[in-house]
Amino acid sequence: MNILLIEDEPKVAAFIKKGLETYQHTVTVAYDGQDGYHIAMQHDFDIILLDRLLPTLSGIDVCRRIKHLKKGLPVLMLTALGTVQDIVQGFENGADDYLTKPFHFDELLARIQALHRRGMTVSPAAVYQVADLQMDCYHHSVKRADKEIALTVKEYALLEVLMTNKNKVLTRTYLAETVWGISFSRGTNLIDVYVNYLRGKVDKGFDTPLIHTVVGVGYVMREK
Repeated sequence: MNILLIEDEPKVAAFIKKGLETYQHTVTVAYDGQDGYHIAMQHDFDIILLDRLLPTLSGIDVCRRIKHLKKGLPVLMLTALGTVQDIVQGFENGADDYLTKPFHFDELLARIQALHRRGMTVSPAAVYQVADLQMDCYHHSVKRADKEIALTVKEYALLEVLMTNKNKVLTRTYLAETVWGISFSRGTNLIDVYVNYLRGKVDKGFDTPLIHTVVGVGYVMREK
């Protein structure tokens, strides 16, 4: 893979670059946000590894700007900021995955491979339907009763998993691994936070709720 690493700590950048090159990946390094953003726009990459705390332009701003112009380019955010609020903010601004420092290199490699596989298995022509809710993967759009619904990257991914598993109860563990990547912390309430976000957009204001809680198990999308 052709990888862009945006990391301002030279030792950390050198460690990641050396490790990835061992696995035959090509790694370009940028040491501040502004340079990283420009490089991302000027060249084609398979994935971006993005530190959150950067000089000249924050990782959050870099991610938001990249996703505005290259929506399909996966961004894995690397940061020491690991609270639920920090993670939510990262995802809300377009991050596809979020790995907190310090991390094991094997986990970083697995996350990269998982993001790459996820991109390779997308079915862009698919249209999913549950009751009056429709997801058009080709146009990356969601409507309910012909009303456009704006979703963040992770809200969209979560909804896609729920819709493609209509009437099937999905555990929090399954949702965490499928939407947020492997080895996701089971102690966080991030899944519940995002389901609530999704309910506020998909169910609020409509007569029939589609996202249901199965107490002690997880969530299911069904028409009744």
